[in-house]
Amino acid sequence: MLRVGNASGFYGDRFSAVREMLTGGPLDVLTGDYLAELTMLILARDRLRDPSLGYARTFLRQLEECLGLALERGVRIVVNAGGLNPGRLADAVRELAKAQGLDAAVGHVEGDDLLPRRAELGLPDGLLAANAYLGAFGVAECLTAGADVVVTGRVTDAALVVGPAIAHFGWGAGDLDALAGAVVAGHVLECGAQATGGNYAFFREHDVTRPGFPLAELRADGSSVITKHPGTGGAVTTGTVTAQLLYETGGPRYLGPDVTARLDTVRLTEEGPDRVRIDGVRGEAPPATLKVGLNRLGGHRNEVVFVLTGLDIEAKAALVRRQFEDTLAVPDRPAELRWTLARTDRPDAATEETASALLRLTARDPDPAKVGRELGRAAVELGLAGYPGFHLTAPPGPGAPYGVFEAVHLPVTVVEHTAVLPDGRRVGIPPVTGEEAGGEEPRPVLPAPPGDPGPTRRAPLGRVVGARSGDKGGDANLGVWARDEPGWHWLARTLTIDLLRELLPETAELPITRHLLPNLRAVNFTITGLLGEGVAAQHRFDPQAKALGEWLRSRHLDIPEALL
Repeated sequence: MLRVGNASGFYGDRFSAVREMLTGGPLDVLTGDYLAELTMLILARDRLRDPSLGYARTFLRQLEECLGLALERGVRIVVNAGGLNPGRLADAVRELAKAQGLDAAVGHVEGDDLLPRRAELGLPDGLLAANAYLGAFGVAECLTAGADVVVTGRVTDAALVVGPAIAHFGWGAGDLDALAGAVVAGHVLECGAQATGGNYAFFREHDVTRPGFPLAELRADGSSVITKHPGTGGAVTTGTVTAQLLYETGGPRYLGPDVTARLDTVRLTEEGPDRVRIDGVRGEAPPATLKVGLNRLGGHRNEVVFVLTGLDIEAKAALVRRQFEDTLAVPDRPAELRWTLARTDRPDAATEETASALLRLTARDPDPAKVGRELGRAAVELGLAGYPGFHLTAPPGPGAPYGVFEAVHLPVTVVEHTAVLPDGRRVGIPPVTGEEAGGEEPRPVLPAPPGDPGPTRRAPLGRVVGARSGDKGGDANLGVWARDEPGWHWLARTLTIDLLRELLPETAELPITRHLLPNLRAVNFTITGLLGEGVAAQHRFDPQAKALGEWLRSRHLDIPEALL
């Protein structure tokens, strides 16, 4: 058995988690996921200012406290904190170890950074970062060579778990089912406390004041048990694991550089308190291409929020729009002006705040001047000539650049995946022979329609289902699951694409894909284009769609009383 824990789900996660995981119970490997689409843009801007940067500096500070502890306990550390500069972070770890009088073998993985080869690979101009999502075999190579710490750049999130499993169990590229099982375990762990009750629809059922971080007990066949250290907060249940399995995934085939994991074969079993077994996972050959994340500056943006209080909210919003757009001279008008009215007001409110709505203006333009001083001037000049009660949530700022993320796919053979071992040797990782992705998408059979469902009652959807949502570039992922078989039968037949459009009017004109996962009693939706050009572009109020699932759960519809 191999015990693999997680101590970070994003750049900025709980700083003390590394120490908590090292001291909380037995562990063989500790992983940390520091990278996301937005993080790569942040690190790219760091690198522009200083070419020696481009990595997650928080990890180095955590290691200052905990490297000696990890070595003493024999826990190996695998992180993607290298970001855009894994070699420099690996050097910094070696320098830290030397300064503390520690003997630490450090390896790193590189080859994901395609920016120096942009023209050769036919990638567009103007990029700040271009990174392929590498697989797990480079991590495994470093561990097999004796590394105590392995630093990577952009690998798949699950590779941080799959790599140690490959090294420990000796799997090869043909062990597809075992690899797929480890990918699923890695996906559950990658977002830290989201597997232990964080961001969980039914959070009131558990004490999630301070959830512990998750760990997986992996076995040679790829099966695992998801759990957490004894005495830590939160909970590990089939519900918390299901929620994380649905997060930022899509259909039954979960594509990766090492294996395609079939999510429709995942079997979850509650083994006891805070222990959920994952088994039955089948693997297929990976695709012949690798995903490549591209980050670039999209232009400049600014935001002004007008507070509208009391009566005539719609008329006040219409007035400020007319006045504002009339004030902006045509040459100074930004390329995009977007108005959003949030009706946070209540009638006959007991406080001024609850009597107020928010009118948000978002401006975008390639020219920073058009979203800077002139935009602020146009807003401020309305102060004594606008709607009654005119004020803003904050003075207009100077505007700021925003980023754009997009994903492309390149043949796996053009990426030079390289493991740099602790002794300095460089080992090329051969591409896993892939196939054209696809084949026919598995089509699960809808559950048989129930008989007469009996009387119904108008109630929030969240009374009977859970949901978790997130972002993939400009698309939103929305996973919804039922907690029992009767609920699943009703959910699968009721929550169609048409009903989703009705419940979430913002999606009405967008392409939506719906996938059924009967083994998880779940429906997974991909809403294409909901997030515009990705999180860094701040296209909507919730730019990562984190709360989209909770919005859906709050919508009312007719639900059989038997389920309620």
